[in-house]
Amino acid sequence: MAIELIVPKVGESITEVQIAEWLKKEGDRVERDGNVAVIETDKATVELPAPVSGILTKVLKAKGATAKVGEVIGYIEEGPAAAAPSSAAKPAESGSVKAAPETNRSSGMNFGPETGKIAVIKKDDAAPKTGPTVMPAAARALAESGLQAADVPATGPGNRLLKEDVLRKVEANADANVPEAIRSGAAAKPSAAPAGIPAPAAGSRSEEAVPMSMLRRKVAERLVQAQQTAALLTTFNEIDMTEMMELRKRHQDAFVKKYGIKLGFMSFFVKATVEALKLIPQINAEIRGNEIIYKHYYDIGVAVGGGKGLVVPVLRNVEGMGFAQVELAIADLAKRAQANTLKLEELQGGTFTISNGGVYGSLLSTPIVNPPQSGVLGMHATQDRPVARDGQVVIRPMMYVALTYDHRIVDGREAVTFLKRIKDTLEDPARILLEI
Repeated sequence: MAIELIVPKVGESITEVQIAEWLKKEGDRVERDGNVAVIETDKATVELPAPVSGILTKVLKAKGATAKVGEVIGYIEEGPAAAAPSSAAKPAESGSVKAAPETNRSSGMNFGPETGKIAVIKKDDAAPKTGPTVMPAAARALAESGLQAADVPATGPGNRLLKEDVLRKVEANADANVPEAIRSGAAAKPSAAPAGIPAPAAGSRSEEAVPMSMLRRKVAERLVQAQQTAALLTTFNEIDMTEMMELRKRHQDAFVKKYGIKLGFMSFFVKATVEALKLIPQINAEIRGNEIIYKHYYDIGVAVGGGKGLVVPVLRNVEGMGFAQVELAIADLAKRAQANTLKLEELQGGTFTISNGGVYGSLLSTPIVNPPQSGVLGMHATQDRPVARDGQVVIRPMMYVALTYDHRIVDGREAVTFLKRIKDTLEDPARILLEI
């Protein structure tokens, strides 16, 4: 009996998913609760298990296609292992419909079954060819010039004969028929390149169309929403990292021995951010209609690079966490982000975000607020720079920091005060413990 493979409900607000990958193909044996496909939402990646054991007889949605929650994307024939469907077991007959690479007429690219395109091919077409593959535009040029494909060198990828190849051959033949006296005289046809300089080789001009992932589509939507609905402004400052780096170096071994993880910069920034948010609560608030919602808890989103792109998992109630708890939580979230195993609830509901572009070498940037939040802190690379201290120029490890905020709810004075509080706290880390 054929059992429907249905897109499950993966979140209250999610109505559409994208087929990220099929782990099984038509004709493969699947086991109950074994993963058959990977579906991607705008927030996370979810593996789709088989509801029964049997044979995957039909795939209705190709990789990259979108599907609605509750939609059927395939069929499983319940029961013991059986032969693959007859359409897959028999060779393609003349005129039969088969999933096969289709050639893009403009670029010469091959699009296989993953694009969801179906091409009608003949049995003879499957036979190996000894000559070049003639592209449609090249075939027309051959007909117009009277040349044969065998007479023209093919330069396209995969031994493809391009229109440009035919035109070059036509031009070369025309030059060969011009008398030498004319070719070398003042009225000679200009050459394609100065004498002694070889003409550039024809490079590939192919293009590739790749569907945007659900995550990338959602990121794009939210970034545009932030620019259109909020009055964004960015203020900057710089932090002398000397004291923090010395503190880390002094206590690193003991910290690792006790907690099994290194003491990083992020835990300092997270703790300092909470202290600054307590001082300027508007940056931890959001606008709902005509009201300002002040939040008396601190759920800090930390941007990390995941397997599908940048994601922002959330640390809940950071005000009650110690340095080790912050470092362990971030390490766990980053590891699972790389494996695309974060849960939806771990990516929702932050009150403020920290983004560390410094790990990629960024010196300065203007981060964009994640709606409906009112602020985002951007960290950057630490570099040795000359600074003035007590009337003398000294070299110190310095980091630029940026705060982008929603000017509808946060005034410039509050934004500058917030960033200055983070600077003061991190340049004298003992203030975090003393809460001053």
